[in-house]
Amino acid sequence: MAKPQYFIVFLLLSLASFGQSKTKSFTVKYSTETIDPDGILDERIWEAAESAHDFQQYFPSDSILAQQPTEIKMVYDETTLYIGITAHSVGSDWVTPSLKRDFRASTGDGISLLFDTFNDGSNAFLFGINPFGVVREALISGGGQDVRGFNTSWDVKWRGNAKIHGNYYTAELAIPLTSFKFREGESKWRFQSYRFDMQTNERSVWFPMPQNQFIVSLAFMGDMHFEKPLGKSKSPLALIPYINTISEKDFVTNDGNNGLKTGGDAKISIGNGMNLDLTMNPDFSNVEVDDIFTNLTRFEISLPERRQFFIDNSDLFGSFGGSRDANPFFSRRIGIAVDSADNTLENKIIGGVRLSGKLSKDWRLGFLSIQTDKDIANEIPSNNNSMFAIQKKVFARSNIGMFFINRQTFKDYDYVPREEEYNRVLGIDYNLSSRDNRWVGKFYGHKSFQPDDSNGNFSGGAFLSRNSKYFNAFADFVYIDEDFTSDLGFIRRTDILKAAVSGEMVFWPKSNTINNFGLELFPITTWRPGLDYLKTDQDVMAFFKVELQDQSNFQVRYIHSYTFLTDEDEFDPTDTEGGIPLPSERGYYYNSAGLSYMSNMAQVLSYGVESRAGTFYNGNLFSFEGSVVLRIQPRASISLQLNYDKIALPDPHPSAELWLISPKVEITFSKTVFWSTLVQYSNQRDNLGINSRLQWRFAPLSDLYLVYNDNYFVNTFSPRYRSINLKLTYWLNI
Repeated sequence: MAKPQYFIVFLLLSLASFGQSKTKSFTVKYSTETIDPDGILDERIWEAAESAHDFQQYFPSDSILAQQPTEIKMVYDETTLYIGITAHSVGSDWVTPSLKRDFRASTGDGISLLFDTFNDGSNAFLFGINPFGVVREALISGGGQDVRGFNTSWDVKWRGNAKIHGNYYTAELAIPLTSFKFREGESKWRFQSYRFDMQTNERSVWFPMPQNQFIVSLAFMGDMHFEKPLGKSKSPLALIPYINTISEKDFVTNDGNNGLKTGGDAKISIGNGMNLDLTMNPDFSNVEVDDIFTNLTRFEISLPERRQFFIDNSDLFGSFGGSRDANPFFSRRIGIAVDSADNTLENKIIGGVRLSGKLSKDWRLGFLSIQTDKDIANEIPSNNNSMFAIQKKVFARSNIGMFFINRQTFKDYDYVPREEEYNRVLGIDYNLSSRDNRWVGKFYGHKSFQPDDSNGNFSGGAFLSRNSKYFNAFADFVYIDEDFTSDLGFIRRTDILKAAVSGEMVFWPKSNTINNFGLELFPITTWRPGLDYLKTDQDVMAFFKVELQDQSNFQVRYIHSYTFLTDEDEFDPTDTEGGIPLPSERGYYYNSAGLSYMSNMAQVLSYGVESRAGTFYNGNLFSFEGSVVLRIQPRASISLQLNYDKIALPDPHPSAELWLISPKVEITFSKTVFWSTLVQYSNQRDNLGINSRLQWRFAPLSDLYLVYNDNYFVNTFSPRYRSINLKLTYWLNI
């Protein structure tokens, strides 16, 4: 009888060998002619260039050619890749959400191009443009399996413009080859393009892709062959200094500050595949403010990284473990500290270094080391935060990765106990992606080390999913030891064994109204190994989902929940100051039903609503979420987000009505001047926040920001914090 480990190896090899046999390609011709990307294809070289054409429809069908023709032509010289695009439709009513860079593709007309420069099916560069000449760029990681691998925070210098000609538009892009990473002597890249046409509600792709796959999946790509092999990259040294003047006041402590801050970043290319990023005294005051949320759970919620220094190759560092339960590295931890009173504070970053990229066709390397400053008054030590990661491609699109994380105090401090002097985590992950992306999985094991504590401290998990047009399923298992710790990670809770499974049937009727509908059953159960495997949490969820041909969708769901609150888990879901927590050492059964609808987000007026009602622990809950967006094309967008939660608990426990109201106004005066203001009111957080930001992009990736922040206590409407920043950044290539 075969041993189990041999069967597992056979299974992984078999899954990795699945693949597609279709091929599609074109040749990119070499030219000595320089093209000005003005959006008008009047250069003679375009007449001789080969084209990528015959786009396939992706929505509403994935089995026919696109109804609206699209043609892409490419040529290149020693320094630049030039791209010419012609996109047709039925009229001239083109749609754009705004004139701001990095537009969201699904909300307007536009075309995006993906380049897998190392031909590995794991990472790619995306460049896009719309009929109004607005451009965007993004990094694709993790094979493009879902939205977590789509990062628009990445910026790079390139040029593009477009010209509308009635019922079609043309566009030209000039992308420096230094914007990509690739091997010297390379003669082929994998390529894909997708286009949204709002006038006919059609989405199309150059390389055929089934509709059940995420549209940026790197499993479905053709080939672009270079007429002449690419030479050695000659990336310049980029210096990005900044100067920031700030005036701020904390009304709680009555502390004020007027100051001048300087610092900057440097970007150095090492060979054709590696980046070296340096930062000194970084300032992130220009980063968009985080959205406030209402949290009815007893667990922390993660927020996305928006700081530019951490963006390049971020998947090399942040994709280990499970993103929901056991992520050992979460870059937002760096620059945040907890003081002696358990308050979360901003912790100044002194400087850092970050090396990341491709060592060869199959190997990737990542290393970062960042030093944070001490804060003696708040008993916060200076820490070195480091991580080393290496990844090896195996089979068609899978990889094995290893990492080491070290957080260590920079010197001895009287107020730092020995057990907090350092935290280290070592681990290995196997990421499975079959050639056609039908099978996706992750298997990992991690171990942490603290002073005088090296026994146990394990975290491990296994995930396997099957994705097809008619049936989807996955299984997810997570184990986190009670003493497992990752100071630089996102670990929602320890001492758990969690199992989740899901099965979904999808139906594709021949209908002019419904595109598809599906049924899903999704149970999740959590046990506590440290409590003799007591079952503490269970959610059994059932979903009925419908996607309409107009790209709107609605969903009906039912959730049956069970929660056992231990003494350490007791909490007040209303988060009322002085409120009596729910009784602990007992289990709660509760149920809820919900309904949601989302309209087509490309419409001038779009909206979404979601409601949930039912029992909640030993009481009742009613929740409503609503959002509406009004677009005044192409200059302005006005939106409103509203969340309302009514929690009714029996005496003596507090009941509450929680409101979160967030209006936002965005105005694009031109392609270089943008203004946005976000107001966020939350009575759960006792905060009314106002963030207003004016940005002038006076040169490529060089900006002048004026940022105003104001925060008030809700109940007394008294000020709590106020600041104004004037910040100048300049991108200088040497």
